[in-house]
Amino acid sequence: MAVPNPVRLFHITAIANLPAICAAGALLSKNQGATNGIAYQNIAHQGAQGARSIKSVPNPPGGLVHDFVPFYFAPRSPMLLAINGGRVAGCDWRQADIAHFETTVEHVTAAGEDFVFYDLNATLAWSTPYTGLANLDKVAWDLICESPALDGYCKYWQSKLDHARYSDRMERRQAEFLVKGMVPLVRFTRIGAIDRGHADVVRAILDQAGVKLPVVVKPEWYFLGQ
Repeated sequence: MAVPNPVRLFHITAIANLPAICAAGALLSKNQGATNGIAYQNIAHQGAQGARSIKSVPNPPGGLVHDFVPFYFAPRSPMLLAINGGRVAGCDWRQADIAHFETTVEHVTAAGEDFVFYDLNATLAWSTPYTGLANLDKVAWDLICESPALDGYCKYWQSKLDHARYSDRMERRQAEFLVKGMVPLVRFTRIGAIDRGHADVVRAILDQAGVKLPVVVKPEWYFLGQ
């Protein structure tokens, strides 16, 4: 399948983190946030975070995975389902408490930012890193975008070990694009929320901080029985 144009990117965070993100004027990498003394509300598996904190990326751009802001190539991720099911230790949020930041590869690389992307979840030892946009065809777009789709992305992501095509679908669905250091909020196209009420909360936080970013209701980015 051809690489989509544009290549959309998604980052999820707790709505409770938005005031700190707005104050910083950017999404910060895990390590940059720690350097700046920002304590974000956790929505990630601690085991995976431990692995990411020590995993090196190719040099250039160099550094550790936690030196980068991570993005998925699709919304409605397996990570979101784990959060909603209460399967992330120390995380009391559920999917309604989560917002999606949306942008594109073009936007986050517009000023020559350092990046790397992986054909699978970056945490996995057998994932392959790439540092050139010409290699975006290595992402499994045929799985990510196949029918039946919600907002252009396949509603299914579970692996099926007895089916060759889908034996590692979950890992491929979690392919990642990583941008080093930070991504200014002006590089984002919009923020998606699960319903009007939560969109209003997000919009109020942005308005108070003077951040001009569209907020949209996108139930198709969430697990609502579709």
